[in-house]
Parts: sequence; structure tokens; C-alpha cells
Amino acid sequence: MTGSHAAAPGPSVDLRGMLAAVRAEVAKAVVGQDAAVTGLVIALLCRGHVLLEGVPGVAKTLLVRSLSAALALDTKRVQFTPDLMPGDVTGSLVYDARTAEFSFRAGPVFTNLLLADEINRTPPKTQASLLEAMEERQVSVDGAARRLPDPFVVIATQNPVEYEGTYPLPEAQLDRFLLKLLLPLPERADEVQVLARHAAGFDPRDLTAAGLRPVAGPAELAAARAEVARVQVAREVLGYVVDLCRATRESPSLSLGVSPRGATALLATSRAWAWLSGRPYVTPDDVKALAHPTLRHRVQLRAEAELEGVTAESVLDTVLASVPVPR
Repeated sequence: MTGSHAAAPGPSVDLRGMLAAVRAEVAKAVVGQDAAVTGLVIALLCRGHVLLEGVPGVAKTLLVRSLSAALALDTKRVQFTPDLMPGDVTGSLVYDARTAEFSFRAGPVFTNLLLADEINRTPPKTQASLLEAMEERQVSVDGAARRLPDPFVVIATQNPVEYEGTYPLPEAQLDRFLLKLLLPLPERADEVQVLARHAAGFDPRDLTAAGLRPVAGPAELAAARAEVARVQVAREVLGYVVDLCRATRESPSLSLGVSPRGATALLATSRAWAWLSGRPYVTPDDVKALAHPTLRHRVQLRAEAELEGVTAESVLDTVLASVPVPR
């Protein structure tokens, strides 16, 4: 299983080193969220969008700002509220009295990393305004399509669904997120370290003072993406990805299984993970490693299964245990 990717290991080692350094930079500001940082790097390599879920106060916003600082990317933040309008996100036409013409004023969506904070607090109409941007990487206003910058990744945060005043994201929009990453409350030792940093004068609003610096940029990301695209996938591994996704559609606990788009997402994230691990080919273990974050938001539990305490995670565990692994 070798290919052109294996023929030129030099740049690959350098690029992987740079993306490992990104994780180290983010850790200067955010403690104990290494899995989420790795997930965000994978999303950038796949040009996919991310849903971050966690209770308020676990450094979701700081995580995104730190990542953009380490990668020299532009970032903007939109606080989603019940009265937010679609034009507040995408931009709108503004009448200029001096020229007597309408001009386009770009919204915050014109950036590299868009932090959509508490996306499930805004009504479906405004949530849907992000759909075209996420899928087509463009915004249409008054019939004219405007391209978004590259890379363009939406990182949407949501509070766990039990919270009051939330509008659940529709399945069609959930499916457009490449990964759903869970940000747990920190371990005791990590929380002590967070407080120690604040006691020593750490200011989350001043990342430069915390020592964060860019260690890679859009050019390195583009080069890394080109290498990820050359990571080889054996037919047996492709079959394994398909079998996992088909097994979710047959699960008695689920009313909605993983769509073919979910299968292509799992293929993409597995390739990125294989590349980050220094391999020019995908193994079944790569697929297993990314199954939960790539698929957990693409399945829907039956009401009776939820009442019995079944979770999306436990269904995926069952599927991973039951589908034969290619050898």
C-alpha cells in the first residue's frame, strides 16, 4: 500500500511537525482539550465543519481563537440569539446615499474560521442561512454569488440540548458538520492548572502575551490537504466504512442511521488521521478512532430507546463491536 505519498516523506514529516506544533501552541492557552484540538486540525485538513458541544465555560471560544492564532487564520465570532437575522450572518445590501446605489456589506461569514456561538439559540431561518455557506462555500445576496475565503470552516458551539431556549438543529444541517466534538469538564489536575495560569496573570483576551505565535499558515494547510488526498484506502477498508454505516441503518435503537454523506465523511476523517499518524494508507483502526466524532450527530435515537437510557455513543459501540474488521 504505497503510493506517491510515500515517495516523498520529507515534506510530509515537516508538515506533520508543523501541525503537531499547532497543538502545542493551543495548549499554551487551553488546558486538557487535546482531543478537541486534534479534531479541529482534522476538520481543517478535510475542509469540514465542526460542532462543539459542552456546557458554558469550558473554553470553547478560547479554543477557536487559539487555533486561529496558531495558524495565522482570520477568525470572526457570531453570538447566535433568538432575534439574529440571516443578513446579520451573511451580509446585506446597504443603500449609499452619496452614490444612490446599493453596495454589499460583507457579514462575519467572510472569514477563515467562523465561530457560531450557541448556534442552537437562533431560529431555524437563521440557522439555514449558514447552510449555503457551509455547503457551497459562497453567499448569494440579491442573486449574486460571492465566494468565501479558503480555508473556510464553521465551528459551531451548542449547549447540551436539555438547556432552555434552544432550537434543535435539523438533521439536514447536522449532517453538514464533519465532526461533533464533545468538550468535557476538565479533570481536577487540569482545572487546578487553569486556575494557576489565571493566578499567574493569564488573560484569555490577550493570546500574544500568553506566548501564542503562528507556527503554520494557509499555505501549509493547503500542502497538507494535498498530501491527505493521496493517502491510499484499500477496497476492504472502504467496505468496512460502508458496513459500519449500513449497520447503523439496521439498528433497532435508531430511527435514523448514517447517510452516504456520513460514510464519505468517515472516509475523509480516517484519511486525515492516517496522515497525521505518519502513514500513507488507512487502517481499520483509523476508521474506528474517528467513528464516534464523525457519526455521533448523524444518528437519531428512537424515543423508546432514549427512555431506556440508550445513547448514540452506546449504539456506535455496539456497531463497532459487531461489524467484522477486515484483516
